[in-house]
Amino acid sequence: MARTIPTGKRRRSVFVRAGFTLIELMIVMAIVVTLMAIAVPYYQKTLLRAKESVLKSDLFTMRQMIDEYSFDKQKAPQTLEELVSDGYLREVPKDPITGNNQSWKVIMEDPSQSVNNTEPGIWDVRSGSDKTSLDGTPYADW
Repeated sequence: MARTIPTGKRRRSVFVRAGFTLIELMIVMAIVVTLMAIAVPYYQKTLLRAKESVLKSDLFTMRQMIDEYSFDKQKAPQTLEELVSDGYLREVPKDPITGNNQSWKVIMEDPSQSVNNTEPGIWDVRSGSDKTSLDGTPYADW
């Protein structure tokens, strides 16, 4: 909207703008989209790193409790729920990669190498996920 204000003999046009032009808005939107394109993948990678950290911690804790149970009871636990019922764990943690506490892959001990040869139990526990980690190794191999 243009208004002309008389200033003596000469007239000068003064433009009064009441908002942004379309080009200014498009430039701002382009900058916002560019920043989002950079930030979203970084955010997703950060979330995945956090899940991997929780997985490592949960695996370490469960393996330690399996060892303590085996030492205390002179036999390995038959299930992960047995660790909970005997007070070694409060609950079976959820696998952070699959989001399920039933997806843990348990590895049973070799009967000839077991603490109690009559009933071999859990020797190791791993993630049940078939995905690969950020470092390229499968979660099931951790």
